[in-house]
Amino acid sequence: MGQSASSSAISSGTNRRDNNYPSNRMRIKSTALVSPIDIDDDYLDVYVDDVVSQENVVEANDYISDLPDECLAYIFQSLGSGDRKRCSLVCRRWFLIEGQSRHRLSLDARSDLLPAIPSLFSRFDSVTKLALKCERRSVSIGDDALILISFRCRNLTRLKLRACRELTDSGMIAFAKNCKSLKKLSCGSCNFGAKGMNAVLDHCSALEELSVKRLRGINDGAAAEPIGPGIAASSLKTICLKELYNGQCFGPLIVGSKNLKTLKLFRCSGDWDKLLEGIAERVNGLVEVHLERLQVSDCGLAAISNSLNLEILHLVKTPECTNAALVSVAARCKLLRKLHIDGWKTNRIGDEGLIAIAKSCSKLQELVLIGINPTSLSLGLLGANCLNLERLALCGSETIGDAEISCIATKCVALKKLCIKGCPVSDHGMEALAGGCPNLVKVKIKKCRGVTCEGADWLRGSRGLLDINLDIAPIENLDASTSDGGAQENVEFPPLFSQNTAAGAEIPSNSNSRSALNKARLGLFAGRNFVACTFGRWSNSNNGSHSN
Repeated sequence: MGQSASSSAISSGTNRRDNNYPSNRMRIKSTALVSPIDIDDDYLDVYVDDVVSQENVVEANDYISDLPDECLAYIFQSLGSGDRKRCSLVCRRWFLIEGQSRHRLSLDARSDLLPAIPSLFSRFDSVTKLALKCERRSVSIGDDALILISFRCRNLTRLKLRACRELTDSGMIAFAKNCKSLKKLSCGSCNFGAKGMNAVLDHCSALEELSVKRLRGINDGAAAEPIGPGIAASSLKTICLKELYNGQCFGPLIVGSKNLKTLKLFRCSGDWDKLLEGIAERVNGLVEVHLERLQVSDCGLAAISNSLNLEILHLVKTPECTNAALVSVAARCKLLRKLHIDGWKTNRIGDEGLIAIAKSCSKLQELVLIGINPTSLSLGLLGANCLNLERLALCGSETIGDAEISCIATKCVALKKLCIKGCPVSDHGMEALAGGCPNLVKVKIKKCRGVTCEGADWLRGSRGLLDINLDIAPIENLDASTSDGGAQENVEFPPLFSQNTAAGAEIPSNSNSRSALNKARLGLFAGRNFVACTFGRWSNSNNGSHSN
């Protein structure tokens, strides 16, 4: 629940009843979102009088009045946002306890929030996790507001800043001096620069997670001030950099963070090979690495392979990485559990690299291949040697056909979840799945033009406990004005697995492989197939045959 950010509304409420009494228009969630609003004074008077009169009636039968505040606070923390909001309006005691027991707060960080800060943090005086978010077209809070918040929240452990463009280095420096217990900082689309970031790293010795996205203040080219390492380097475990024009100025921080476990680099310009080589020499405990749309070659990836404890590796649209780099990773990172590769259809990673993974990384549990063209040779070895492989996704591959699905069905005995998207698979592949993969519980098939609802229904009927999600590709009209080799389609990879999978793959329509006669046949039966598929899903849902 949030306090009104309008100074007039706050003064009208405080003068009449209680400095911390709520208005009926306040909004509360597990993470409260506060927006500047205006409250009619007369309406507030009537509302408060009504609640006070209700208190006198309820007190005679109030069986929980003897419940300690700590127990009541614990109950509030177990409620959903709507129930918690309603509880805070029951009486003054519940209102105060609810505010004092709230640890998370999300504020609409427009400039007119400043007058409401004292009242807000008088009520929510136990906040340790704070989010300040401003709309793009609005003027955000400035240094004065952030400094005032830092005085009120000296025990703050997490801070998220979004589009707070009016904050400068001065405000961040003052904040860092007042909130030295900070453990997690996430900032995006802000305008402060290296001085403000370095202040956080120099004063917050407990900092464990740092996420920076589009930090405008460091776009100074070659003259950019280096960031880090600072005293926070010894405690940092996760660093995530996104869409930074000059992200390499974080190099001293990354190299100096000897206890770093997770490194994520997304769409940061510049050549990263040399920096990754420096990381390999000084940071040996990396467990998780994400590289997306990054200028990195086999040299940089080979350096990453020196992290012998590496368990999770995401290579997304890094076109300079080849099979040779994957062979280096396989040779040294034998603890690898999750591997995501988006080859961007460059055909530089294929069977050779996957065979090396299959031979050396026996602990592999999750494999996602997008824009990669593996064959039965590598898939068979992966199934035979990686006995813990439970989750497999194949997207936008030109070589994944019925024969490859048959290989997976035969070899991948531990497989539980399978996702196939934009591959030349047909109903014959579904028949193969019916007799293989004994532990399979979920199959997702999307935009595979050869798979019909009849084939999916047959598979569902053969294995009643199997959860099948079929998304048929739209049928193209024969008189379409665009050619079959038209523009590529950007699609988002389905959230099949427990954690976020690789970014969206660009998969072409691949309609050249289907003749005009087959297109006409599919067009003729498209309506019937859709109805059959729909009824099949309803029927299975009603029978409760699906399992998670």
